[in-house]
Amino acid sequence: MTEPAAVKQTVSVRERIIVALDVENVAAARDVLEELRGEVGAFKIGLQLFTAAGAAFVREVAESGVKIFLDLKFHDIPNTVASAAVEAARLGVWMFNVHALGGAEMMRRTVDAVNEVCERENRTRPKVIAVTVLTSSNAETLTEVGIESPVENEVSRLAKLTADNRLDGVVASPHEIGLIRETVAAKDFMIVTPGIRPINATNDDQKRVMTSAEAIAAGSDYLVIGRPIVQAKDRVGAVNEILSNLGSDIQ
Repeated sequence: MTEPAAVKQTVSVRERIIVALDVENVAAARDVLEELRGEVGAFKIGLQLFTAAGAAFVREVAESGVKIFLDLKFHDIPNTVASAAVEAARLGVWMFNVHALGGAEMMRRTVDAVNEVCERENRTRPKVIAVTVLTSSNAETLTEVGIESPVENEVSRLAKLTADNRLDGVVASPHEIGLIRETVAAKDFMIVTPGIRPINATNDDQKRVMTSAEAIAAGSDYLVIGRPIVQAKDRVGAVNEILSNLGSDIQ
C-alpha cells in the first residue's frame, strides 16, 4: 500500500543513523551490512557503490528488509528524473533524492510519478527528498558556478522550493538545520544531515560539518555517517560510541 508523506514520530537514535556504504565493491558492502544490520536504521548507497554494483544489488538488499537511502541526486530534465524516480521506487528503496536545483517542475513531476506508480502497483512509497547545497560546497564554490547569494540564503530558498513542491524533506548541512526549520513550517518536513563527524575525526572533503550530538540538538531527523563508522576497526563499537553521546530517544 502507498504510505503518506513523512510523519514525525518518536524513534530511537539508533534508527536515526544512516551508514554510508561509500565502498568500492559488493564484497566490502556486504561486510559492512553483515556487521551493522540491526545496529543502525538504514544504509546509504551512493554513486560509487551503485556504479560498481548496479541496481540489482540495491534491489537485493532492499528485498532482504534493509532500509536503503538511494543517494544518486537525480538532476536532469523533468521527464527523465520522474522516470528514474519511478524505477527507484520499484527497487524498493526507503528513500531517494534529487537535486533541488533541478527546479519546481522537475520535483513536482517526480513526486506525482512516484505517487502514481506506487498507488497503481500497490508499492510502499519511498521518501523523496532534495539536496540543497552540498556539504563540500562553500561560498567560493557557489560563486564558481554563478550563484552569488550566500550559502545560507541558497539553502533557505531551495528548502522552501522543495517543501512547496510536496517533497518529504531535504539533505542539508547540519549548520543550516535551524534556518530550514525557520523557513519551512511543516513539522513533518525531514532534514537529513551528512557531514557528521566525531570530535576527533578529520573533515575529509566535507566543509560544513558538525558532531552527531550537535546535529541532533539542532533538529536533524537523520544522520548520514560514513567513514567514522565504515573505516573503524570496530564498527559496532563506533556506532555505540555515537549512541552513548546522544541518549536513548529523540523526538
